[in-house]
Amino acid sequence: MPATTRPAIAWSWHNAGLGLAYAVPAVVVTAADPSAGLAWAVGVIPAAALGLPGPRRARVAVVVVGALAGVSMVLGSLVSGTPALAVATVLALAVVVALTTANPRRRLAPLSLALGLPLVGAGLSEDPASGAGAALLILAGSVYAWLVSLLWPQGVARARAPRPVPARSVMLRYGLQIGVAGAGAAAIGFATGADHPGWACTAALLVSRPDGDALHARSVGRAASVLLGALVACGLGALHPPSVVVAGLAAAALAGACATVGSRWYVMPFFSTTIVLSMLVARGDEGTGHWFAERVGETLVGIALALAAAWVAGWIVSRPPTAG
Repeated sequence: MPATTRPAIAWSWHNAGLGLAYAVPAVVVTAADPSAGLAWAVGVIPAAALGLPGPRRARVAVVVVGALAGVSMVLGSLVSGTPALAVATVLALAVVVALTTANPRRRLAPLSLALGLPLVGAGLSEDPASGAGAALLILAGSVYAWLVSLLWPQGVARARAPRPVPARSVMLRYGLQIGVAGAGAAAIGFATGADHPGWACTAALLVSRPDGDALHARSVGRAASVLLGALVACGLGALHPPSVVVAGLAAAALAGACATVGSRWYVMPFFSTTIVLSMLVARGDEGTGHWFAERVGETLVGIALALAAAWVAGWIVSRPPTAG
């Protein structure tokens, strides 16, 4: 559905029920161990963000998305120990993946650009062992979500217009634009000693879009969503609620994530931030104020760099050629 005709915040009770089904393992485990249970909830976030493809045969895409997300996390974790290499990797991958989208035969290229590349940034916050663990958790969650989705009634298949293939020159500029933003954000994360140096990089890459209006809308949407999600997770965590309340929060977040997939506003970060920060708060390594400041602060840094890189790129393109 075109963005201009979608509701600001869509809601589907049908999909909300699917989200609750996705949440069952997380809820069961959270009731006994909130930290472990919320990790299971993190594992199905990619599936919740994808929504429910109509035909059952198309729902294997849930596993494909999970596998891509896991591989991307591992790739980021493998270079996380060497900040200079990590920054260079983000820049190089941004250019390569952007150029690949100009090839109509590379069907996974747009997904790699929109999801895989940002999750490479997320992997910069993990060491190789924890990155592999996160990847396996996401893959397991995606397989579970795919099996659950097969039980849901088949939706009405909608014909999709073929995507126009962008010119290589356009994607080269865009790749450099997002590469500079993502690499710069990663460099700041490492330089400041953040616990999750990849969060700013992920934010920069997730909000970046070739279209200026889409970039600004996603920037505002992500900033507001992350702020609200952090307030919910950290506010509730400061009250030290019983495990059953945390389990209910995880279920509500996954149900909401699935139910609002068709929204015009960028609301998914609210649900993912609520789950991720709830997990970190439950681990008790740092206080709620620390996680709130880091999540919100790094998000704003990433958004600012994405906007700045787009402005510079637009200025270069629009600058009249010099005579000579």
